[in-house]
Parts: sequence; C-alpha cells; structure tokens
Amino acid sequence: MNTWHISQAARVVRQGGVIAYPTEAVWGLGCDPFNASAVERLLLLKRRPVEKGVILIAASLSQVAPLIDPLTAEEKERLSATWPGPYTWLLPDPHEWVPNWIKGKHSEVAVRISDHPLVRALCNAVDGPLVSTSANPGGAAPAKSLWEVNAYFGSRLDYKVDGKLGGLDRPTRIQSLQGSKIIRN
Repeated sequence: MNTWHISQAARVVRQGGVIAYPTEAVWGLGCDPFNASAVERLLLLKRRPVEKGVILIAASLSQVAPLIDPLTAEEKERLSATWPGPYTWLLPDPHEWVPNWIKGKHSEVAVRISDHPLVRALCNAVDGPLVSTSANPGGAAPAKSLWEVNAYFGSRLDYKVDGKLGGLDRPTRIQSLQGSKIIRN
C-alpha cells in the first residue's frame, strides 16, 4: 500500500472531491459524508437517488462514536463480534449526527468498520468516516477492477486509489441492529 497515494486521496476528500478505491468485494466510490456538494456529485455520477442512502465506512469505533455511544451494552457487544470486518449494520441516529443526504429516506444509517487495510488507511488519513457505495452507474454491475472503474467514470473522478480488493466474492451483508432484519445478505 502506497502511503503517498493514501495521503493524496485524503487531501482530495478533504477538498470535497470524489474518489474510487478497492473495498472488501468491489470497488467503491467515496467522499466526505459531511460535505453535501461532494455527496451530491457522487450520487449524480452514480445516478443514485438520494432517498436510497449510502453506507459509511470507518477504521474504528471512535470515528463513528456519536452513533455507537447511545447503544446498549448488548448492542455494542453485537457490533464488536463482527467489527472490524465485512459486516454492515444499520444503526439508529438518535442525535441526528448523520446528514439526511447519507441516510436518505431511512431513520437508520448503514455503517461498517472495515478490516480492509487500504480502507482503514484512508479513513485514518481523513480522520473520520467516508461514504462507501459501489463504483458503478445505477443498474450496472459493480466494478471489480480499476479498469472497470475507468470504463464507467473515466476522468470524472477526482482520484483513484489503486489497490487490491479484499477476499469477498460479493458486497457485505447489511442488517438492522435493532430488530435484526437483514437488508442485504
């Protein structure tokens, strides 16, 4: 993993740019989740309606502490059993820390503490969570290579972090922490 590329990608994210990077199973698009114009641009590139919401990824619980702190000890234990790792949980946002352009029409927010080394390095470099959504226009298959990312988006992205995908053959499971409803298996 090239630390120069990580620092460049973090600089682009902090400046409101949209990046592509490898995740556990597919390439992802990311940006600063608290920058409305960056998220809007990412959604336009993807042709994804804001109502659907997007995932937040982080390197540690502390990077999403406003979502973790209000949870019960039992809920925190459930998270600890699967994180860091390829598991995405829908968490309540009682203090409305996460902007509506991330949650979409949902009251919960999808969050993953990644175990992918490059994703963790990116989140640590920006010192917080990133948006994570598959790198593909709506209706197309998610990109599994940098070549596919380039075919989909060309020069419309601000930065592409070259690297290897994790070992998963499909995107992570998404499950509601409260109620245990599985959204994506």
